[in-house]
Amino acid sequence: MPRPQLLFVFLCCLPLAACLKCYTCVFPAISPLDCLKFPLECPAGQRCLSSVATGRRGALQMTMYEKSCAVSSQCGLSGQKYTSGVFFNYTNVCCDTDLCNEATAIAALSWRGLMLWMLPTLGLLLA
Repeated sequence: MPRPQLLFVFLCCLPLAACLKCYTCVFPAISPLDCLKFPLECPAGQRCLSSVATGRRGALQMTMYEKSCAVSSQCGLSGQKYTSGVFFNYTNVCCDTDLCNEATAIAALSWRGLMLWMLPTLGLLLA
C-alpha cells in the first residue's frame, strides 16, 4: 500500500495540477542567499512567495528574508512580524513560474552591502 506522502506528491504533480517548484527558507533568514539552497515542490494551486522584512533595534537596521510556497491569500500582503524583541515590517510578493522567487532575493542585496563587500578591493586598487 502506498504511503500517504508519496501518494500526495504523485497526485499533486499530475500535469493538470500545475505544481510549482519554489525556493524556501523560513523567517528569520538573515541572508537572501540562504533561501536558494532548498527548492521545494509546492502543493497544487500554491504560488512562490518572497518576503522581505526590515526592523530596527537601536541604530542597527536588520533585514530578514522568507521564501516559501503560499496560498494566494498571502500574496501582496504587508504587515508586521515580531521576533527577537524586534518588530519587522514585511511585504509579501508572489510569482507563478518554477523557482521564480529567486530574483527578489538577489535584488534585495543593497548597494551599501555591495560597497562594503567591495571596499577592501577598491582600497587595493587605489593604493
